[in-house]
Amino acid sequence: MTTATDDRSTDELLIRVGHSPDPDDAFMFHALANDKIDTGRYRFTHELQDIESLNRRAFTGELELTAVSLHGYAYLTDKYAVCNCGASMGDGYGPMVVAKEAWSIGDLRGKKIAVPGTYTTAFLALKLLLGDDFTHEVHEFDTILDVVERGDCDAGLIIHEGQLTYGDQGLKLIVDLGVWWQEDTGLPLPLGANAIRKDLGPEVMEEVTAYLKQSIEYGLEHRQEALAHAAKYGRDLDEARNDKFVGMYVNDWTIDFGDKGREAVRLLLKRGYEAGVIPNPVEVEFIG
Repeated sequence: MTTATDDRSTDELLIRVGHSPDPDDAFMFHALANDKIDTGRYRFTHELQDIESLNRRAFTGELELTAVSLHGYAYLTDKYAVCNCGASMGDGYGPMVVAKEAWSIGDLRGKKIAVPGTYTTAFLALKLLLGDDFTHEVHEFDTILDVVERGDCDAGLIIHEGQLTYGDQGLKLIVDLGVWWQEDTGLPLPLGANAIRKDLGPEVMEEVTAYLKQSIEYGLEHRQEALAHAAKYGRDLDEARNDKFVGMYVNDWTIDFGDKGREAVRLLLKRGYEAGVIPNPVEVEFIG
C-alpha cells in the first residue's frame, strides 16, 4: 500500500478522510472541509458514511484518515494508529438502550435488540453489560428508533442524535451505557476516534494529525460558524439540540485524549478481550 498522491502534482499529498454524517464529526472537520486553515502540501477530501461502514472499510486500509469505533480499532492495529485528537468520549453519557416499555436492565435479557453495527463501541459496551443474554439485529443507526417504535425489535441501541430525540417517539430509556461505564470504572466511555494509516510514515502521520487538531480547535474557536455547518447533518435537531449534541462530543477530550482518556481506551479494550468479545489483546498506538 502506498501513500495516495494527487495526479496533478507529486508534491501534493491527497488525504482521503472518512467520517460520519452527524453534527459532531461535521463540526470537527469543518475547517478542513471548507478550507478554513492552510494545510500546506496536503489536500483533504471527505467521504461521509455511517460509522459501521467506515469500520468495515478500514479493514482494507482504503482511507488515509478515518473515523473508527474504538471497538472496530481492535481489529485494525496492523494498519492504523489512533490520533490523539478527534476522540468522541461519553463523559457520564453515551449510547443508550431504549424500548417502548419502561423495563429494567434485567428485562433486556433474552430480548431482540436493534443495533447500529457489531463493530461499534456501543455494541461492545452492550456485550459487556449483558453478555450473550440477548439477540441482535443490525439496522442503520438513523432507523433504529423507528424499528423499535414499530415493534420490529424489542429494544434499540442508539447512537448519535437519537440520544436526544428518542423521547419524541414515546420511547423509554432503559440504560445509558456511558453512565453505567462511569459508575463501574470512574472513567469516561471512549466511543470513537480518528485513525491514521501507518504506511504513511511517522512524519506524515504526525503532520496530518496536527492538521486535524487545528481543525477541531478552529471549530471550538469559531463555534457559531462551525455549528451552522454541523446543523446540516443534525437529523431532527433544532438549534439548541444541535448545540447540545456537539458539546457532548466535541470538547476538551476531542483536543486530546489525555492520560485519563487513554487509560479508558486501554481498559475498554482489555475488558472486551477478557469478556471474549475481542479475540486478541490490543496494543493501542497513539499519534500526536
